[in-house]
Amino acid sequence: MTTVEQITAAVAFHGEGPVWVSDWGGLHLVDLLAGDVLALDPGTAAVSRRHLGSVVAALRPRTNGGAVLAMERGFGLVDAPHEAGRSPFAADQNGGQPPALRLLPELWSRHAGVRMNDGACDPDGRFYCGSMAYSEEFGAGALYRLDLDGSVSIALTSVTISNGLAWSPDGSNAYYVDTPTRCIDIFDYDPETGLGNRRPWAVAPADVGAPDGLTVDADGGVWVALWGGGAVCRFDPRGRLDTVLRLPVPRVTACTFGGDGLDTLYITTSQVETDLERHPSAGAVYAAQVGVRGLPLFPFAG
Repeated sequence: MTTVEQITAAVAFHGEGPVWVSDWGGLHLVDLLAGDVLALDPGTAAVSRRHLGSVVAALRPRTNGGAVLAMERGFGLVDAPHEAGRSPFAADQNGGQPPALRLLPELWSRHAGVRMNDGACDPDGRFYCGSMAYSEEFGAGALYRLDLDGSVSIALTSVTISNGLAWSPDGSNAYYVDTPTRCIDIFDYDPETGLGNRRPWAVAPADVGAPDGLTVDADGGVWVALWGGGAVCRFDPRGRLDTVLRLPVPRVTACTFGGDGLDTLYITTSQVETDLERHPSAGAVYAAQVGVRGLPLFPFAG
């Protein structure tokens, strides 16, 4: 049986969006509802924190340095020179602040009850992020795409809780979760037209929680965090459930592969709607050696 190890204290109220960026020194994640980016030192497991806004939903590195982020109502950019081994969210040697966040125009203003939630970059370097209503109102969200020139388009409408998004090893398909559907859907991906031909690919069993964030391994397996289920499950390339990793906390939010060989599965968790007396480690980061490697993430090319 694979052992899932707790590697941090309960560092996040709502840990989400883990990414492994070697050029940044390792694992980063967001404390989404606190508006913070957290960086994990892989040697000491110490966690540093940078506050950027009311919400930080997702982030990815930029090709030429810095980062792209999904904020509460749109996107933002951190401009920083490419510096191997150094996070753009780290303090400089004199203890100063990281480079300033440059907010792009808000995507909506009249719907104050809607926020960004989860995102990823496609093989051509464009950044997608989906939204949701704080109330989880049916169909109130959308999936947005930030192009390299800074323009934004809507890739998908009538979304309720837009969650995991990741591409197959050959880049020809994308896997996607709108949590209340309980499905992992699959899209065809075309560099010119983007996502198309959406259809159901796998269904999370009702007794193991609702699908949340996801990642894809080098063998084509899809690993899905199970909100409310205290687990991460893997579906094989045909969409058949073949692995379930149990965690000691109920709200499991997302997962990603990291480490020098991309052979460690890192898992984020949340304290939302959780009895912390029963589950004091909710909000911690966990890790497991699962016998497969992950895929390098796609950076934002804008």
